[in-house]
Amino acid sequence: MDHRPPHPSQRHVGEPRLPLLAVPFALIGAVTVVDVLAPPDVHLGPFLVAAPAVTASFAGPRMTGFVGAVAVAAQVAVAVVRTTATDLNHTFQIIALVLISIFVTVFAHLREVHEKQLTQLRSVAEAAQEVVLRPLRDRMGPLRLASVYLAAEAEAQIGGDLYAATRTAHGTRLIVGDVRGKGLEAVGDAALVLGAFRAAAHQEADLPTLVAYLESAVAADPDGTDEPPEDPGEAFTTAAVLDIPDREMTVRLISCGHPPPLLLRRGRAIPLEVEHPAPPLGLTQYVDTGFAPQSFSFEPGDMILLYTDGVIEARDAGGAFYPLPERAADWPGDGPDALLRHLCADLLAHSPGGSLGDDAAMVAIERLTGGA
Repeated sequence: MDHRPPHPSQRHVGEPRLPLLAVPFALIGAVTVVDVLAPPDVHLGPFLVAAPAVTASFAGPRMTGFVGAVAVAAQVAVAVVRTTATDLNHTFQIIALVLISIFVTVFAHLREVHEKQLTQLRSVAEAAQEVVLRPLRDRMGPLRLASVYLAAEAEAQIGGDLYAATRTAHGTRLIVGDVRGKGLEAVGDAALVLGAFRAAAHQEADLPTLVAYLESAVAADPDGTDEPPEDPGEAFTTAAVLDIPDREMTVRLISCGHPPPLLLRRGRAIPLEVEHPAPPLGLTQYVDTGFAPQSFSFEPGDMILLYTDGVIEARDAGGAFYPLPERAADWPGDGPDALLRHLCADLLAHSPGGSLGDDAAMVAIERLTGGA
């Protein structure tokens, strides 16, 4: 199962929150009554500016302007009752209230425009997420899978973390990775890696050839020129690429500078540390190395947890990193979907205010049987 970050229900942009509208109107009524009954040397009219100012914080420009007009009318009524509307003191109060009401109405209009832009950006981000991070299937051959993506920014839906899975003639191949950097550039690089993986994962006969293809895709000059980039060390992607045969109780792994997957077996979390890790994708051209896969036992009932460094680098209020191996090993439940739900809740509880410092992604894979 594929988990997406939850979205709070969005109200229509500029739509007033009706229970809150009672506040400015109650304020206008209270100030008006008290000002009328107050001694001649006491003037509470200036407090009326709070009504349109408060309204601008949650309502649109029309409602803000309307509340401002009501406040001005109340100030005029107070002036007529207490002296005259042309009294110098009340005249300046009325002029100041009109100017402030206009100002906060303009502010409400600008806020409404900004909210509309955020809504449009959120829609684009959701569409990009569906295209780039396609939901993983619950079952792939003898495997059961689940995945989750947690964005560090509240308005963001996707960043540089990536994962994908595809079927081959003999098993299942998966990738989890983390693009250096943030923003749209990281999203573009993630899409490049995922596109190359999906295009070649079911075609390349062996894992080293597949990873070499991914490296060539990342290292290729996007401008189509032969000139080297200004800073070649700025663009790279850490990745773990796995090949899980249907009829062999093994998993073959190539790690390109990525945190080691965890093998969960009978209450233990075993890091799958490869002896000869490769550099991150995009940097292997500067290091004389190959892509050597390493095999690990993966038996029915075992579970493999893939993750990005946003998980293990999450800190609590005291600065301690999230202890993923210990928390994963202590989990007594069953199934990859329940495991990720547990780890997500625990990870957010570990982070101050439930906010992560970096995007985080996890994929859980459980082997059910020895064959497809």
